[in-house]
Amino acid sequence: MTIFVDTSAWFARFVTDDPAHSRVAAWFASNTASLATTDYCVDETLTLLAARKRPRLALEAGRLLFDEVVAQICFLSIDQIRRSWILFQQRANAGWSFTDCTSKIVIDDLAVTAAITLDQHFQQFGVTILP
Repeated sequence: MTIFVDTSAWFARFVTDDPAHSRVAAWFASNTASLATTDYCVDETLTLLAARKRPRLALEAGRLLFDEVVAQICFLSIDQIRRSWILFQQRANAGWSFTDCTSKIVIDDLAVTAAITLDQHFQQFGVTILP
């Protein structure tokens, strides 16, 4: 079984003063399933860390993510990006980000049934929400 990891979970895992850090870090520490994320989630995570004035942490997280130490990175194909754009046009009014749409497409393509996230939009994806 593969579990999808969203930006919100990466941020909470890496940022020790995030309110969800303890809960998310404990989940990661006890998890034995394989993890997958996307290049869009990696981009969003590193950008968010840098924007929140944590450049050193962004570099550390980037090394862990790009070395695929903590998860496999699924790089979106042009077809997946185009399908994400179609989905975004349908779901933007519901508050979904473009990255949410790319995550949904990859989750569907990989037949993932669970995701670790703090993003409420994932409840609409039809997956089990962790932690």
